[in-house]
Amino acid sequence: MSFSALDRVALVEDDAPFRDALAERLGLAGLKVATYASAEAALKVVGAGFEGVVVADLRMPGMDGRQFADRLTALDPDLPVVLITGHGDIADAVEAMKRGAYDFLAKPFAPERLIETLRRALEKRALILDNRRLATLAAETEQSIPLSGESTAIIALRGAIRQLADAEVDVLIEGETGSGKEAVARAIHNAGRRRPKPFVAVTCAALTEAGVEAQLMGQDVGYASGVTRRREGQVEQSHQGSLFLDEVDLAPRQAQLTLLRVLEEREVLPLGATEPRALDLRVLAATQSDPAEAVARGDLREDLYYRLNVVRLRVPPLRERADDVQMLFARFLARASARMGRPLPPINHAVRRRLIEHDWPGNLRELSNFANQVAVGLTDSAPDSAPNDGLAQRVARYEAELIREALSNCRGDIRKVTATLRLPRKTLYDKMARHGIQPADHRDRD
Repeated sequence: MSFSALDRVALVEDDAPFRDALAERLGLAGLKVATYASAEAALKVVGAGFEGVVVADLRMPGMDGRQFADRLTALDPDLPVVLITGHGDIADAVEAMKRGAYDFLAKPFAPERLIETLRRALEKRALILDNRRLATLAAETEQSIPLSGESTAIIALRGAIRQLADAEVDVLIEGETGSGKEAVARAIHNAGRRRPKPFVAVTCAALTEAGVEAQLMGQDVGYASGVTRRREGQVEQSHQGSLFLDEVDLAPRQAQLTLLRVLEEREVLPLGATEPRALDLRVLAATQSDPAEAVARGDLREDLYYRLNVVRLRVPPLRERADDVQMLFARFLARASARMGRPLPPINHAVRRRLIEHDWPGNLRELSNFANQVAVGLTDSAPDSAPNDGLAQRVARYEAELIREALSNCRGDIRKVTATLRLPRKTLYDKMARHGIQPADHRDRD
């Protein structure tokens, strides 16, 4: 699930010629219009959660516009309803606004005025629905956060994890920094029969040449003066469970040699011991860079690489999981808010734009940090529009945001963008030139 712009309008008007003419004009502006001859007919379709806004005439036979607006407000207080009224009914329209209607326009009015009003209302409605979805997604915690989502990449990864859960093979996990490699390793461990046993994570980059044998292999009683009890090393602690070697390509050379012996022999010889101890363990290793390149650089022993490279998993970076950003952010935000004892905060337009447009080079770690900032209110709290900006400037900014969002969703494919926005190609190019938007910035670079 991802953020999306809204373009749906429910037009309720009993005057058929006026209704059809207005629907055609709104359609030419890129809005998707559904028309209804009465409020009763519209209520069969429009209700809580409607992904759009409503335009209704104030004076209609049967249920009038004010009663209709009251019914919709009762169903969904945040559903924008714009009323169309004659000059003699302005007082009734104002009263309807006090009771929850979004705005009103007095006849005769220029269609552009209504279109501007509807774009503002649609923007507000999109933000409200996005916040509702975030709250819902935040409560869905059946999976670990890094593996949440419905993108093709993450679905494929979850499928691979299920297949490997009980396969007694070592796994080499490759992925960028912050992409969730340890979460993948834990998911493999937790999905299989080794789950009740230990999952031991070794931060290989923190190992030192001097203390690596003691840390990994452990010590026996009497190994040195003052050693009065046996101390298990991290390798032995993972007996019958899983040993996770994080950033194995950054381990010191001596540590890599020690780990190679463990992988080959499946046994451990603690310092001071006279006999090795057999181990039942599964090794899950992770590298930040391409392991073959790490071998070429001399960072990773070639024999260790080939011993680990039985099955290889690639964890996709967040830029390949754009459809998952909303769900992931929701859960990170819920976790951060709960940890800080704060209520789940609503997002504003600045946060929404960042979630839509940012590439997240720091992956899940960067997104989690951003959620923490939002939870404590440290994100940019400046208003979305400058106080002196007029409506035209605000609409222009929103139009540019919609075009950028469509370009991003369509990967820069102009044909798809014109279909999505329902704009002629020349009109789209004119608007992109006016806003300084380059389609190439939104195309895949793989």
